[in-house]
Amino acid sequence: MNKYVATLSWRVDEKWDKELLRLFLRENCHISKRGLANIKFNGGVIMLNGKEVTVRTTLSTDDKVTVCLPPEEVSSTLLAEEGDLDIVFEDDHLLVINKEAGMSTIPSREHPLHSLANFVLGYYRQKELKTTFHAVNRLDRDTSGLLIIAKHRLAHDRLSKLQQEGLVNRYYQAIVTGKPICEKGTIDAPIGRDPNSIITRQVRADGKRAVTHYSVMSVTNQASLIHIKLETGRTHQIRVHFSYVGHPLLGDELYGGMRDRIKRHALHCFKIEFQHPFTNDVIRVTSELPVEMSKLLM
Repeated sequence: MNKYVATLSWRVDEKWDKELLRLFLRENCHISKRGLANIKFNGGVIMLNGKEVTVRTTLSTDDKVTVCLPPEEVSSTLLAEEGDLDIVFEDDHLLVINKEAGMSTIPSREHPLHSLANFVLGYYRQKELKTTFHAVNRLDRDTSGLLIIAKHRLAHDRLSKLQQEGLVNRYYQAIVTGKPICEKGTIDAPIGRDPNSIITRQVRADGKRAVTHYSVMSVTNQASLIHIKLETGRTHQIRVHFSYVGHPLLGDELYGGMRDRIKRHALHCFKIEFQHPFTNDVIRVTSELPVEMSKLLM
């Protein structure tokens, strides 16, 4: 079993000649002061040309810097479980998983087991990977589709920053009641908590900015298939916005949708595009519309 969660390497170019390793790791490798402390005190190693060094070491052009990331503790509240995972992308630093409807992303008081987090930890245990669960994005229990899971703290930090910079794009398919007047449009309406509920959200003037871009792909049986790109990521954003404009998602009882044709809200994250946090490659992953949603269009 590898004692490290992951290993990263960089070649030093002329720009960093005679600079301190600490500066190189912070500015070129995007490892924060906290991240460096985590490596130093929790079992990680920093090496230069194959030899362990401190961050006060001076670099030379063409040096090879290697960082071995330490194991991570799993919270005592998270239990590892064996279960099926639809993994559509994986490397040493992250997973992209196609989540089925009815599965929570993380455990809750109502659903303490059988969450995605439980099953991912079970997968890590099988692989003898000493790390914990880091969700980059989450989906509601009854929303299906793609999520990014970071395998270690540094990957999570980098992906979260890329997400804030708009370099992690999520695209959804929803089936809504009726047909929107415009074939394409943007719903720009702030969302906040419903003061009468701990669960529901609503469009309200004092809410946080929420922007949803959409296009109508097809119309059938008094329902429309909508493609959606989120500009912001508020809780229940798509569900609240389409209810607000008079086209609630089919199956979404919480926000006015009917459940006579589908027993969960008809929402699926079908595509994710993002810049890989370490290789800078563009990763593009897709997922087909689930059968129970496809049947609504027949």
